[in-house]
Amino acid sequence: MLLEEHYFTAPKRASPRLLSLSLASRSEDLQWMGSTSSKGPNDNRELLSTLPVTPRSGRDLLQGLADPRGRVGRRIADCESMWRGLWTLVSRAARGPHRLCTRQASGYPAPGSGATIFALSSGQGRCGIAVIRTSGPASGHALRSLTAPRDLPPARKACLRLLSDPRSGEPLDRALVLWFPGPQSFTGEDCAEFHVHGGPAVVSGVLQALGSVPGLRPAEAGEFTRRAFAHGKLSLTEVEGLADLIHAETEAQRRQALRQLDGELGDLCRGWAETLTKALAHVEAYIDFSEDDNLEEGVLDQADSEVRRLEVALGVHLRDARRGQRLRSGAHVVVAGPPNAGKSSLVNLLSRKPVSIVSPEPGTTRDVLETPVDLAGFPALLSDTAGLREGVGPVEQEGVRRAQKRLEQADLILAVLDASDLASPASCNFLDTVVIPAGAGNPNGSHQRLLLVLNKSDLLPTGCSDPHPDLPSHLLLSCLTGEGLDGLLEALKKELAALCGDPSTGPLLTRSRHQHHLQGCLDALGQYRQAKDLALAAEALRVARGHLSHLTGGGGTEEILDIIFRDFCVGK
Repeated sequence: MLLEEHYFTAPKRASPRLLSLSLASRSEDLQWMGSTSSKGPNDNRELLSTLPVTPRSGRDLLQGLADPRGRVGRRIADCESMWRGLWTLVSRAARGPHRLCTRQASGYPAPGSGATIFALSSGQGRCGIAVIRTSGPASGHALRSLTAPRDLPPARKACLRLLSDPRSGEPLDRALVLWFPGPQSFTGEDCAEFHVHGGPAVVSGVLQALGSVPGLRPAEAGEFTRRAFAHGKLSLTEVEGLADLIHAETEAQRRQALRQLDGELGDLCRGWAETLTKALAHVEAYIDFSEDDNLEEGVLDQADSEVRRLEVALGVHLRDARRGQRLRSGAHVVVAGPPNAGKSSLVNLLSRKPVSIVSPEPGTTRDVLETPVDLAGFPALLSDTAGLREGVGPVEQEGVRRAQKRLEQADLILAVLDASDLASPASCNFLDTVVIPAGAGNPNGSHQRLLLVLNKSDLLPTGCSDPHPDLPSHLLLSCLTGEGLDGLLEALKKELAALCGDPSTGPLLTRSRHQHHLQGCLDALGQYRQAKDLALAAEALRVARGHLSHLTGGGGTEEILDIIFRDFCVGK
């Protein structure tokens, strides 16, 4: 209804002239709600033009409808349907935007919108097939120009065509071409794809030919996806999921990114937004109609209970201990121990490449060496550190200091000891200063995750399965023979699953932006509970709903969007 658009959802007070024209042009809607007059739809135009501008409540609206001469007022004074209609309008007004995560246009124009862009979408370098695509109003013209004199192929059907330079007519390649008329395309615009042979000369020739077509220009990084977002094809959380999927290096990362791309996090936010919408509608209705005894009992209690349930759900996700962020960027695993325990050998074994120098000389590693690895399907940043001992020189002392700092920052510590030399002062000191305190935890009740690995098990006497059963829980390993590696990987998988979370159990917060907006939403709900005035309580609910809107892209700033889309390669 036009009445709803101008009366309830306009952010500023409408002008009297605009409001009166809007109401007058839709007087039949008001008649449907309460009038039983047999007059035509525009018979009350003069009467409606005298309505007050933006009345504060449903009662004010009724007073505005009541003509001083009583022509309408007598007919609606006892009309229940009028109240039902007004209740519907108030509920819709409180609802605000109908859906925060819908696949509608985001309202943010893509950079250079209106222009047609083109780029290589597949990877750089020689390959069997390379994919070049365009997006924009001139995509059809570009496809015709390179395949002349042939016409456009049927929509979404691959056709074999000879590609030629539109300037010289020189053949470029024989390729598969596809035509995706908008809005049924990835970006929502007219799109074309050229599946050409992947030689550098072929790709370069086709790109140069597209650049010669009037109205086409090379795409910027992430511009295809940004246009999809601008046309409502993807929400902002789905855009982030697509970026994570492109950069995924492990199975866990792939599963998480795919679930976010499928809209799992967006659907969760949509459910939360609907909860806030319902609570806000109840509060607004109580403000407007509580004195007229036309509301059900317990309206505010119902809103309070919905807010409390939402607070619990938000708290659970905010207490995920950064699992989603670790899954996206990798958990920090630090290998530490006394000199010559086999730390560098373990790092090389886990990374499957010679990252660190291995030598029988103590103190070989003097700096922190880091390498990203895939540990049992989870991403990790593996750090090899200097042996912890009293340094014999300033360089080694600095290495020990850096190792200790890395230990404080670690998500998981791989504590390595020489199984054949556990009685040495260095091993005993490491047990007392690192292993036992990590297992005992700190005063606030949390503790660092640690796996104790007894390396060089091949040096133990034959038949000695566990030389030191009094030690904390540990694993036996031989980096030389590989014995015990499967057990270590299984233990690492359990620890990393606890650190990074399981994507199959529900949406994870993979970026600090997600946590910021959910925390802002939770803070606003706290203000709602503490508000002494219902108007302030309603405003707190609007602020909370605004944070959910920002999370899914309904209210983000251009600067945030630029950062997100900058992660994409050109052609995506």
